[in-house]
Amino acid sequence: MKDVTIARIYIKEGDKVQGHNLMQQIFRLLHDEHKVHGVTVFRGIAGFGSHGEVHADDLLRLTVHLPLVLEFYDAPEVVADVLPRIQQMVPAGHIVSWQARCGV
Repeated sequence: MKDVTIARIYIKEGDKVQGHNLMQQIFRLLHDEHKVHGVTVFRGIAGFGSHGEVHADDLLRLTVHLPLVLEFYDAPEVVADVLPRIQQMVPAGHIVSWQARCGV
């Protein structure tokens, strides 16, 4: 068993950072630059944030900005190194992290 840190990032489809797709930018950062152990992107069918605006997948909405959750894990020092870069890309309060044990 080894100690890892798990992090979740809450964003929406269509979110941008410097004109680029935010999810793709974060994914690229985690995969190409930091080579973290594992990344999964979850696409929600509905959700709302602190402002209460509902984002849902239904036929009545013309534009859909569904919730996305990027979850990744790695050694605590790797996650501690990459999180400040991600915090510059996403709004405050959209990242949660916790310690876990990973069986090898």
